[in-house]
Formats: sequence, structure tokens, C-alpha cells
Amino acid sequence: MSHDSEAVTHWVLTLSCPDRPGIVAAVAGLLADHGGNITESQQFGDELSGLFFMRVQVTAAASREVLEGALGELAGRFDMDWSLDVAGRPVRTLVMGSTAAHCLNDLAFRQRSENLPIDIVAVVSNHTALEPLAQFYGIPFHHVPVTSTTKAAAEARLLELVAELDVELVVLARYMQILSDDLCRELAGRVINIHHSFLPSFKGARPYAQAHDRGVKLIGATAHYVTGDLDEGPIIEQDVERVDHTRGVEDLVALGQDVERRALARAVRWHAEHRVLLDGRRTIVFR
Repeated sequence: MSHDSEAVTHWVLTLSCPDRPGIVAAVAGLLADHGGNITESQQFGDELSGLFFMRVQVTAAASREVLEGALGELAGRFDMDWSLDVAGRPVRTLVMGSTAAHCLNDLAFRQRSENLPIDIVAVVSNHTALEPLAQFYGIPFHHVPVTSTTKAAAEARLLELVAELDVELVVLARYMQILSDDLCRELAGRVINIHHSFLPSFKGARPYAQAHDRGVKLIGATAHYVTGDLDEGPIIEQDVERVDHTRGVEDLVALGQDVERRALARAVRWHAEHRVLLDGRRTIVFR
């Protein structure tokens, strides 16, 4: 049977490897050999790390097994890390929050109305304040209290849910608990946090009060991957809003919530669309 008569799938391929001549030609040639038509291609060579990064969208009739087999052979030649997925497939996502609802509400609304390519399969919270919102969107809600004595059990329950629900991405949507180093390692590259300040400034508690005290002219928010180093994981996206001396702390909080929503939504979308590749402590974002 010819490729023309087979079902065509729109794939997204991402890869990173040590930079050397011939990578793009080899990838393009492999895809062409399997009837692929490249619809989008972006690449970047990082002189600092010596790594090459590439994201390709391609339509092809070849099966996943055939493409993965060929890519596995190519990866051996170039020492590649790579992934292949169906373009636009909703990523199974678990959202964690505490009491603030704006980020959860925004993600759930964008999933429903703006084709944000995620499937929120659960909301987990250490409080019950978000349960009505989760119910409104028809998302299962799990109350997992966290205290100094129950933290280990709470994280074990989280990992159970990740496994049971086949979760691919965890989003900390103003979840006001610090994840343990062990949990960060277990879910490395799969947890996105929104920090309500423009990192690295004003880390920790009450960042808007800190910002007001310093008389800042810009407030911002930072979406980043979570690591064991508090609020220092690889940054995916940042956004800012200009303010002046007339703004009080409550004004900064209200403005900041909108900035948080925007930055988090973009970071989640780019991750779900496989546009974010890790480069040590930094990220490569193909927008």
C-alpha cells in the first residue's frame, strides 16, 4: 500500500545532541525516506554547552514503530536524546493549588475554550477552597493535606495519583508548599511552577510586599521547571507589568495575578507543544 492511501499523522520530533555537521541533513533525510513532509523546523546550536537542539513538525504515513525504530538508529550515530509525539495531542496534566484560584481557573478555561493542548485529569490541593472550581469544570478533586508530619505521605499520595492517572505534566498553580528534593528528582522536567515575582528578585514569601517596599517600577511573574533549588529551576517564560509609586500592595497583587496567568499559560502551552528543551540550567524555547 502506498503512503498516499494510508492515514497521515502529524508528528512533532524534538532532539538534542552534541553539535556537529550533518545533523539537520540526517534528520531531514530520514524523514524524507519515510515519506515525511516537514511543515515546521527550528534548530539552535548553543556555543556555551556545545549542544544542538531541534524541533520538527512533519506529516508522515509511516507508523510510530517504524519512525521510532529509524530514529533510534540515528540517535545512536549522533548520541541524541529525542522524543516523538503526535502534534496537538492533549498532555495529561495534574494541577496543584492551595487557595488562590486564578491560575487554575485560567488553565481550565483555556483548555475548554482556547484549545490549550492539555487534559487536566485531576486537581490536588492541601486545602478544600478549590474544590467548587474543580467541580464546575468537571475535574476530579483530591484533598491531600500537608503538615510537617504528613509531608512524606502527601508526596507519596501525589506520586500514586501521577502513576494511576498516567500524568505527564504537573502544574503548580500557586501551590504554596515546597516539594522535597526526592520528589523534584522523581518528576524532573515534568513540573512547572508559577512564581509570583520576576525571579531571581523577591523570592520566598510576600514577594509583592517586598517589591512595594523597594519601590519597583515593574512587577512580573516567572514560570519555571521545578528543581530541588527553591525557585531556581530553568525558566520557561516571564512576563511583566509596569507600575508606579501610586500603586499599593493590593494593586500589585491584583495586577500580578493577571501577569501570573499569562506567563503560566504560555509556559504550559509551549511545554505541551514540545517547544521547550532543557539546556542545563536554561531552556531552549522554540516559539
